[in-house]
Amino acid sequence: MSEYSQSAVASSVAEVFDKRTCSLGEGPLWHPQRKNLYWVDLLNKRVLANGAEGEQAWEFDEMPSAIGWVDRDRVIVACESGLNLLNLNSGEKTLLCALEPDQPGNRSNDGRADPWGGFWIGTMGKEGEPDQGNLYRWYKGELRQLDSGMTVPNGICFDRARNLGYYADSARGVVYRVPLNEADGWLTGEREVFLDLSEKGLIPDGAVMDGQGNMWSSLWDGARTQCFTPEGRATDALQAPVIRTTCPAFGGDDFTDMYVTTAAVGLEDQPGAAVANGVTLVYRNAVKGQAEPAVILS
Repeated sequence: MSEYSQSAVASSVAEVFDKRTCSLGEGPLWHPQRKNLYWVDLLNKRVLANGAEGEQAWEFDEMPSAIGWVDRDRVIVACESGLNLLNLNSGEKTLLCALEPDQPGNRSNDGRADPWGGFWIGTMGKEGEPDQGNLYRWYKGELRQLDSGMTVPNGICFDRARNLGYYADSARGVVYRVPLNEADGWLTGEREVFLDLSEKGLIPDGAVMDGQGNMWSSLWDGARTQCFTPEGRATDALQAPVIRTTCPAFGGDDFTDMYVTTAAVGLEDQPGAAVANGVTLVYRNAVKGQAEPAVILS
């Protein structure tokens, strides 16, 4: 890690960025043009936003799970049955691509834009059924399956400098790494295990890459977002005041703020704490990150 990251992480403390409680907050995305953070409250079927334009919310008919930005006015929202285009000004929703129409028991889960303008999205059983999940890439109007037989596909992120993609199966506690074509981002080889956290009882949830190629993985029930070097060594961590951290995102004017969504599901009966489960956190001036790439529609 860089000297900047080490010194900043050591002094960074979580603040509540948005106090709206999410049963299952996921998929945070900083829109570099609108200067807003967007994320999903998956179980309550809504997309939330906060930032330069204040608090906003969009209601959906099914569970949204991940977001990618297309341009100033439009974002892709992955939902249970398909990828949708959401107009941030009008609220209009347009279906771009169906997801597994022959598997109504599945829903989308974690997703992220890749550096080539594609959008990766995982699917899983709505009840977390074993081995029912798959991984896809939507690129310029074409959807291709990349992997199958997972339970909770998660933690999708990319190292453009090394042409690598990463994704996890949270249920197995494993993070995989795959080589990607330098020209168009399609897979050029088989997956390999990058991290096996199962023996430590850690559950990798959402993840993002910083500007140095380090992976930051939010650990479900781990109360932190953990940094792993490109070699897979655990280094710094951003401690959270809630147990269920779900997914990180870089944002702010210089992308040194890290936002982390959290979940309240299953913790409703927990005694009151200083910070409520399910809020969205921010660590100011924590780590030097980078902007998320735009999704190319065609």
